[in-house]
Amino acid sequence: MKKITPSFTILAFSLLVFLISDANTAGKQFGKISLPLGKVEVQSPGSDSWVKAKPNRPVFEGDVIRTAAKSRAEITLKGGGKIRLGEKSELELNEANVKPMTKNFKAKLKRGNVFVSAKAAFGEKKNVQLRTPTAVAAIRGTKYRAKAGEDESEVLVYDGKVDVNAAKNVIDERKEKRKSFAPGAPTGKPKFTLGPVTETKAPTQVSGPYEVTLEEWVTLAEGMQINVRKDGKFHMFEFDQSKDGDLEFVQWNKELDAADQ
Repeated sequence: MKKITPSFTILAFSLLVFLISDANTAGKQFGKISLPLGKVEVQSPGSDSWVKAKPNRPVFEGDVIRTAAKSRAEITLKGGGKIRLGEKSELELNEANVKPMTKNFKAKLKRGNVFVSAKAAFGEKKNVQLRTPTAVAAIRGTKYRAKAGEDESEVLVYDGKVDVNAAKNVIDERKEKRKSFAPGAPTGKPKFTLGPVTETKAPTQVSGPYEVTLEEWVTLAEGMQINVRKDGKFHMFEFDQSKDGDLEFVQWNKELDAADQ
C-alpha cells in the first residue's frame, strides 16, 4: 500500500480551502448565458479580468456581462424568463431572490440595449427590475426593451405593464438642489430677497416635450415609451410599433420568443 505523503495532504487541503472560499465569494445564481453570439465576456466580482462566455455558463450576483460590436447574448433567468443584450452593451447582475412562487431580479444596464421577456406563470409573482443611469424600470411578468445612455434612457413596453421612475442618483441630486434653495441653506441666504422693482419679460416656453419632472412611479401600458433625462424630466408617448419592429435587435428577440412558445 502506498503511503500518502505530507506534501500531498497539504496540497489537497489547500485545494479544498480554495474551492470553499471561491464558492463563498460567489453570490446567488442569477441564471445562465444560454446563447452567447460573437464576443461575449463575463467579469466576476473582485476580478479585473474578462472571461469569454461559453454556452450555458452560470452567472451570479455581482457578475458583469458585456458584448462587443456585432455581438449579442441571452441570459436565461433562474426559474424562467430571459434578458437579452444587444451589441456594445454592459449589464451588471445585482440581486437574485428565487423562491417557488416568487422570483425577484435586479440588474443595472450600464450601456447599450436589453430586451426583457419574463412572463409569470399562473399564481406566480415575478419582478425584473432594471436600472439605467437615469431611470429604473420594474416589471411584473411582461416584455419590454430598455436603452441606456448617460444623458437619457428609454423604456418601451411590448406586453403587459411596466413601472418606471427616475434613477436614485437622479432623485438624490434633485433633492440636494432643492435644499440649496431652502431657507437656512448653507449659503445663509433666505429663499427670497426683496429688491428694487424691475421690469421682467414674459416667461419663455420650455423647448421640446421634456417639461415635467418624474417625481413618482408611472405605469406604462403596452405600446408606450418613456424617455428619462438625467435631470429627471421625461417624455411619455406611444411609439411607432411598425417602425420599431423593423429594428434587427427587436426582430431577433421576437423570433426567439416565438421559438420558446
